[in-house]
Amino acid sequence: MPGRKGGSASGGGRGRGINTGMPTPPIIIIKKKGGHGGHHGGAWKVAYADFVTAMMALFIVLWLMNSSKPIQVAISGYFKDPSGTGKETGSSLAGTGEKVQPVKQDMAKLKEELQKSIQSINDLAKLKNNIEMTVSAEGLRIELLESEKGTFFDSGSSTLNKSGQEIAALLAAELGKAPNRLSIEGHTDAKPFSGKSSYGNWELSTDRANAARRLMQQSGLRGDQVSQVMGFADQRLRSAKDPLDPSNRRISIIVQNVSNNTGEADSETTNKKDEK
Repeated sequence: MPGRKGGSASGGGRGRGINTGMPTPPIIIIKKKGGHGGHHGGAWKVAYADFVTAMMALFIVLWLMNSSKPIQVAISGYFKDPSGTGKETGSSLAGTGEKVQPVKQDMAKLKEELQKSIQSINDLAKLKNNIEMTVSAEGLRIELLESEKGTFFDSGSSTLNKSGQEIAALLAAELGKAPNRLSIEGHTDAKPFSGKSSYGNWELSTDRANAARRLMQQSGLRGDQVSQVMGFADQRLRSAKDPLDPSNRRISIIVQNVSNNTGEADSETTNKKDEK
């Protein structure tokens, strides 16, 4: 009996140690760790984009506040009318109803009408040799030429005399009907001005041009019709061969082609003087 018991123990021990040839499966241990909350989504991106847009708008406003007036007007005009057709009648935008003027006027016809108006007045008809009109690329140039005795201004004076007042009023009444803008120039001869030491041909030519402007605006020109007032002294002589020729002393009124009027608001003459 003891032998059986020992055999059983031996057999039992051999049974437990049998190698079947199969690999032992790995032991997998799963550990859970505490983590962050769920996904936040893309809401922060929208908020950040709004912040960047607001900052950009702020910088643009600050830049515009420190920019020049022409730049501010140009940018404002662009946003009001990006296509640039707002002023055209019948455009796709709600325009102002202003008529689009032709590029060039019939200056020859205007010249003829002015000449007829001057000839119809006896007092001015005798001055026809002192009034010269020429059509050029810039428009119609009207020259009021002085004589030795003084035709439109007394010698050394910037005040229009009776003849000067009559011709300036007549021209203003006729030119005020036209859509064209004007520029007015004053010229002298090369003779030095003999008046005050602080007053010379530059001042005289500019004052005469301004005197013509004031009277013409009082006699029919629109307030915004004159775009330039300039004094050239003796720098643009009509008769270069004779710098002392009286005809070098003159007032030039240029009726500008409509095509020349664009963009002149920003280029007003530096010689224009305030009305006294």
